[in-house]
Amino acid sequence: MRNRTVCIVEDNNELRNALSLMINVSDGYVLLESFANAETALVEIPKLQPDIVLMDINLPEKSGVECVSVLKNNFPEILFLMCTSLEENDKIFAALKAGASGYILKTDGMAKIMLGIEDVFQGGAPMSNSIARKVLESFSAITKTNKNLQQLTERENEILSYMSKGMLNKEIAVATQTSDGTVRKHIENIYRKLHVNTRVEAVNLFMKQPLQSY
Repeated sequence: MRNRTVCIVEDNNELRNALSLMINVSDGYVLLESFANAETALVEIPKLQPDIVLMDINLPEKSGVECVSVLKNNFPEILFLMCTSLEENDKIFAALKAGASGYILKTDGMAKIMLGIEDVFQGGAPMSNSIARKVLESFSAITKTNKNLQQLTERENEILSYMSKGMLNKEIAVATQTSDGTVRKHIENIYRKLHVNTRVEAVNLFMKQPLQSY
C-alpha cells in the first residue's frame, strides 16, 4: 500500500515543525509540504493533491475554515482534519460545515493528533473530548428547540416566518389578510410556546431551523 500524503497549514513555526517531524517519523505517511498561511496553501495544495491536510483555524489573514471551504468544494477527495486551539461553538460548526472530517485540539498532544489522522482514513470523525461534548450539547439544544417549534400552528409558523424577514405587525396583517390585533395575538402565542419574551429571541430560534416558504 502506498504511503499516505499529508500537508500542514499552521502559522506557529514551532508547532508546524513539530507536526512535520511527527508525520516524517510515522510509518506509512509522507509530508508533502507545510504552509504558514491559507493564501499559500490555496495555491499549492491543489498542485500537490495530498490525501489529508492538517488545518489550523486562526491563521494570519484568511482563516483555516475559509481555506477548507474553498479546497473541499474544488477537491472533495482531499480530507481535512482541523488541528487548533479554538473551542468556540461557532468555529467548530463552521469547520465541520466547510467539510472538515474531524476537530482535534493541539493540547491533546502529538499521539492523539496522529490517531486522529488514522481515524479519518478509517472513515471516522475524530474529535477531542471537549469538542464532542460541545457538539452533543448543541444537538440537545436544537432538539429542544425543534420540540417547541413543533407546537406552533401553521398560521403561527407563517407569521414567525414573516417576522424573520423583518416585517412589521401591520405588514404581516396585510400579508395574512388579518387584523393587527389578530397578528398580535398570534405573536403572544408564539412567545408563550417558544418560552421567549422578545421578537429577536423568537426569530433566532426560528432561524436555526430550515426555513419554510409561505
